[in-house]
Amino acid sequence: MKTLTKEIWVNTPQRRAIVSIHSEVERLVAESGVRDGIVLVNAMHITASVFINDNESGLHHDYEVWLEKLAPEKPHSQYRHNGYEDNADAHMKRQVMGREVVVAITDGKLHLGPWEHIFYYEFDGKRDKRLLVKIIGE
Repeated sequence: MKTLTKEIWVNTPQRRAIVSIHSEVERLVAESGVRDGIVLVNAMHITASVFINDNESGLHHDYEVWLEKLAPEKPHSQYRHNGYEDNADAHMKRQVMGREVVVAITDGKLHLGPWEHIFYYEFDGKRDKRLLVKIIGE
């Protein structure tokens, strides 16, 4: 069995951002030499997410609007957590969007649907954060 464990570091200049990590994950799958297996990609911070969906700016905008309605950033006073930091909304947005994705690897390539694309979603940026990529297979 082959394995590869790597970290991807991200630092967004704004508080919230959707960042494509698809090409980097593809590169790591190729580097691993795994032809048949799985890749796990997970955010290592509790105010960020990894998700799979369409690489379409309108959809990304819709996520922003929808999540802000579900867990508005302000007023900070609406959250008890904000006695420590002003990022309670970021924790809640992460809970909705999820922590990780697992993707099959077939013939050395990500085995995804025709419109599926891997993204990192930052909810409390402007600092270094990391993602774990773990690849296992033959």
